Amino acid sequence: MSEETKRTRRLGDVAVFPVGMGAMTLTQVPGYDEARAIRTVHAAVDAGVTLFDTADVYGPGAGYGVNESMLAKALARYPGPTDHVIVSTKGGHLRPGDQTWDTDGRPEHLRRACEDSLRRLGLDALPLYLHHRPDPKVPYADSVGALRDLHEAGLIRCAGISNADPEQIRLAHGILGDALVAVENAFSPGFRSSEPEMELCEDLGLAFLAWGPFGGMRQAKGLGARFGAFEAIARERGVSPHRVVLAWQLHKSPAVIPIPGASRPESVRDSTAAAGLTLTTEEFERLERDAE
Repeated sequence: MSEETKRTRRLGDVAVFPVGMGAMTLTQVPGYDEARAIRTVHAAVDAGVTLFDTADVYGPGAGYGVNESMLAKALARYPGPTDHVIVSTKGGHLRPGDQTWDTDGRPEHLRRACEDSLRRLGLDALPLYLHHRPDPKVPYADSVGALRDLHEAGLIRCAGISNADPEQIRLAHGILGDALVAVENAFSPGFRSSEPEMELCEDLGLAFLAWGPFGGMRQAKGLGARFGAFEAIARERGVSPHRVVLAWQLHKSPAVIPIPGASRPESVRDSTAAAGLTLTTEEFERLERDAE
């Protein structure tokens, strides 16, 4: 892996910090504390984070735009420049208000959702806009075509898709061409079924945004017996298991940009430190065997 790849990752034609930040946990947590959320965003920018991931349906509750609006407020209050920061948001999910999630991939909904996100974030064009999840009621090509229309209209600079399989990625790549820059799928030691999508992203020159990178870690204390190598290497290195998980993901492919969530400044500082943790070949192979 080159020194440049260790310092940055490619998101289209932009170089970003290797670790992003998932903003959902800033607001969609019990006892949401706006002041703490703002401090966490500021700590992330201080640590070098240049990619923040949000969505129109991140709550709490069914309050559309809560997370986007908070993130916009936090960045506006940052005491230094933020013009290098990329806010990625998503549309295509619904929150009816009964704690369930639904999908709406109709082009007219995605257009309206995009315009609402632009207003909340205070932007003329969204740096990166993703279709949140395939809608079984709508042909996938129609939903992706809506992203193409948004790009051609100048409302979004780059497009992405989320929770997509290899066939859907190839379809979206054919429709969007160079406008498609990212795929956002779940990936963690406990959820590795997105590895084919990760490999395809590397082949196509797309960023693979890994959401839920700590999946499986909170079921017991730490990673538990199933993923003991992560905890063992963390003890040997004197770092947190979370930091080892992110370093493992970064080692797997130059396409990967993990987007761990955080609700406290301490958490985001620990996550960003993974960019400076280089695993040895032997350590990486131990982790690969452990996560199989």
